[in-house]
Amino acid sequence: MPMRSRILILSLLLCLTGQNLKSQETVAPPLDLLAAKDGHPEVSSVKVWQSRKKHILKQMQRVMGSLPNPEVPVPLGLEVLQRKQLPFAQRWKIRYHTDDSQAWVHAWLFLPSREMKPAPAILCLHQTTNIGKDEPAGLCGKDNLHYAYELAELGFVTLAPDYPSFGDSSDYDFETDAYVSGTMKAIYDNIRAVDLLQSLPQVNENRIGCIGHSLGGHNTMFTAAFEPRIKAMVSSCGFTRFHKYYGGNLKGWTSSRYMPRIATEYMNDPEMVPFDFPEIIGVFAPRPFLAVSPLHDHNFEVSGVRDSIEAAKAVYQLMNASDQLHAIYPDCEHDFPPDARKVAYEFLRKSLSN
Repeated sequence: MPMRSRILILSLLLCLTGQNLKSQETVAPPLDLLAAKDGHPEVSSVKVWQSRKKHILKQMQRVMGSLPNPEVPVPLGLEVLQRKQLPFAQRWKIRYHTDDSQAWVHAWLFLPSREMKPAPAILCLHQTTNIGKDEPAGLCGKDNLHYAYELAELGFVTLAPDYPSFGDSSDYDFETDAYVSGTMKAIYDNIRAVDLLQSLPQVNENRIGCIGHSLGGHNTMFTAAFEPRIKAMVSSCGFTRFHKYYGGNLKGWTSSRYMPRIATEYMNDPEMVPFDFPEIIGVFAPRPFLAVSPLHDHNFEVSGVRDSIEAAKAVYQLMNASDQLHAIYPDCEHDFPPDARKVAYEFLRKSLSN
């Protein structure tokens, strides 16, 4: 073969190999949460971080829409629709109002039988599934996602509500509601769920946690960023850095159910979106947070989780809370296997026992 032909073939192979590598590897720029940014000074103290934290929450609201802050919230109007005595708890199907006295959020509430004093409570948020709250409640769906049921067996009060457009809210219309994003609608619904939990005599109002898988995983994180009454959080398969979400293609985040402004104002470009998950985790500090990130999760790429945890460490260290930031990496795909749940439940027990 002539030398010129060999060179052309070698060049073509190198080009194709480079394209293949580029398609599989996305380099996210390093994120120093304590560095000077957007006109804000370098973070040198907890006081300066608190100012940066407010800025991060404002940036999230640029994408999600403003967090509702009514002077007088809509009365919850709690109604019990069903009651069933289980061996370890009462299971109630309930409904309540969040932002509209004519609309209802439906949920399963577990009240453990053996607790004689107010118990810690866990808000349990479901994945993307038409059955909604029924899956974490253990009524159907995947066995590995029955965490509201399993945590109730362990003595927690648990509440599993529907995300708008799932379960009993399947007819929810994002196009006609008052919210910029389905994400913010869900955040506010979850904040009112915390109101509900704190209203129950069976609940220790100072010991409320939140857990979720996939949609429920990032729903947990978004809610806890705005709701300091949530004292400990577990996110299973819930996030990766935006740069590493399907190679930086953010279309999956942009339906009306989630954050449409990522498409309409930020062009699905992670460089343009004004917040990222490392910052959200930083906002949690010093509260306990556990990320469960499988090594083979095709939805939320594991290296972007490692990047996020590493970046957030600086904030936890600043708060003298390094021991409150945790991550585990199960050898599986997009799932919440038994060993990982065991770690998560012990994490919540320990975090909410103080």
